Amino acid sequence: MSQSQARNKNISNDNRHFEADSFLRNVSTKPGVYRMLDGDGKVLYVGKARNLKKRVASYFSNTRLPSRTRAMVRRVCDVEITVTMSETEALLLEQSLIKRLEPPYNVIFRDNKTYPFIHVSNHPEFPRLSFYRGSRKVPGQFFGPFPSARAARQSLTILQRLFTLRTCEDSFFEHRTRPCLEHQIKRCSAPCVGKIDAKSYAEDTAQAVMFLEGRNRAVLDEFTDAMHQASQRLDYETAARRRDQIAALQQIQEQQGVYTSDGDLDVLAARTEHGIACVHGVFVRGGLLIGQKTWFPRDALDQTNEQMLETFAAQYYLGGAGMDIPQLIITEHELESGALLADVLSDQANKKVRFTSRVRGRRRRWLEQAAENAAAQLKQRLSRKQTLVERILALQDALGLDALPDRLECFDISHASGEATVASCVVFDGNGPKKSDYRRFNIEGVKEGDDYGALRQALTRRFAKLARGEGQMPGILVIDGGPRQVDVAVQVLAEYGLTCDEGGIVIIGISKGPGRKAGLESFTLGSGAALPLDPHNPAMHLLQHIRDEAHRFALHGHRQRRQKVRRESVLDMIAGVGSARKRSLLQHFGSLASLKGASVEEVAKVQGISQSLAAHIREQLESA
Repeated sequence: MSQSQARNKNISNDNRHFEADSFLRNVSTKPGVYRMLDGDGKVLYVGKARNLKKRVASYFSNTRLPSRTRAMVRRVCDVEITVTMSETEALLLEQSLIKRLEPPYNVIFRDNKTYPFIHVSNHPEFPRLSFYRGSRKVPGQFFGPFPSARAARQSLTILQRLFTLRTCEDSFFEHRTRPCLEHQIKRCSAPCVGKIDAKSYAEDTAQAVMFLEGRNRAVLDEFTDAMHQASQRLDYETAARRRDQIAALQQIQEQQGVYTSDGDLDVLAARTEHGIACVHGVFVRGGLLIGQKTWFPRDALDQTNEQMLETFAAQYYLGGAGMDIPQLIITEHELESGALLADVLSDQANKKVRFTSRVRGRRRRWLEQAAENAAAQLKQRLSRKQTLVERILALQDALGLDALPDRLECFDISHASGEATVASCVVFDGNGPKKSDYRRFNIEGVKEGDDYGALRQALTRRFAKLARGEGQMPGILVIDGGPRQVDVAVQVLAEYGLTCDEGGIVIIGISKGPGRKAGLESFTLGSGAALPLDPHNPAMHLLQHIRDEAHRFALHGHRQRRQKVRRESVLDMIAGVGSARKRSLLQHFGSLASLKGASVEEVAKVQGISQSLAAHIREQLESA
């Protein structure tokens, strides 16, 4: 379907009239969930209500709705209702539907990663301290979760400074013959080479666990006692080490504002402006500030800060995000459904959970910190978006387009002398890079070093999907290359009945300038004409940005593919040689080089290798 057809379809949907009055006559006044649908039956918005009839009616009777809410209502052609036994059931069903359907007008919190932990292994003598993300079925102790990988790694660095525990893999640890760099910079006590005995290391491990549990006062007391005992027995080196640990721990507590009486709590603040929403969280566990995180959820209905906090909190804590639910959640504004959400979370966490916006002292300072960070992050995002809009407008002007380009795709090819060729496709829209739509293509069956053939294959695979109705058609197609690459793109589009004439897809090729210097590039349109752009033109900056992003994405994919290929042994390609026989061959000869120099008779001596298979292996190794 072309862009103009899609737009006409949307227009026809918008003009269909929804008989709100007749529909509302039979709507229940009980709690429940409502789903607003467009003319194609696609869900536009999911909401919950204490009184379904009153809530749904407000969309069609209120003349002072925000602009984007009015735009959604104009597209509504049907409303589906699900009555629930309670408002709690409605809340849970609403979040389940939002997560499954991802309606375009709901706030969508996207974070598919599991949250990181700090793991203390169960090594019998010298446990390892490490960053961990994934299932907690691995033996050992887990501490966290932390709001971000950065927060977890910062805590790891602190633990290394204070307790000098090892962080290396067991395989690395067991084969060391001399201390590594971590020991030289005083972040590891080097148990691998006997610089510390198992008893002393166990004491350090126990203190690290106490610190992770938030028992900082107890750790400080143990450090102080150990320092005094070392001084009394004239062990001044140990006393000095304990003194330095005490100073480091006190400094960390001062920097992080640690107060163990504050327990576990989350602090949330939100800012919304010009269609962009920002939520900033401050996370405290065991009185220790373990980190902060910023989200930019999709704000589709011009929500206020209060509404944003409420919808975000429900989706974040009920959406299986992986964070432990604290006993206290502090929000900048009082949540209308705070008591209801607290009851649901209390049942989910098997402990009393409370929402509040009325705090004083240290908690008030944390709340102010979250609000300041939310405002600052939003300001930065708005600044970047304004710059992006200016660049897109400049490109529209340079190309003489009637409408603002809403989707740009850029293709690039990466390989090393024809090896492991990878093509990338990156996507920009009105919000900048749209990484969820990025794609890579592993190029196969093309002559090594044939960039034109590789580009043709990538474009063919991309537009074949569009021909099947999968994906969104680009308005502008950017190719990293000159006129010949542009010709390839024009030919591929023509094969699918698409043109680069007026009203069709705009094709732009980017050729590197003399010395590959930025600002000296030349631009070729699909018609073959040149596109003159001044080095200071924002349109050039946009094209450079998307070209560089495509190059980065392609290069990363190429390196990954090349490493994978080089990790594969030639033995993997020989029929009849599985993992067990491969292992036996390498153990017997010691290396692939030694195996290649062996005779058929020598190969046949390996257990599990017959004379005929040995001859076949010998033949394949010679031809490899």
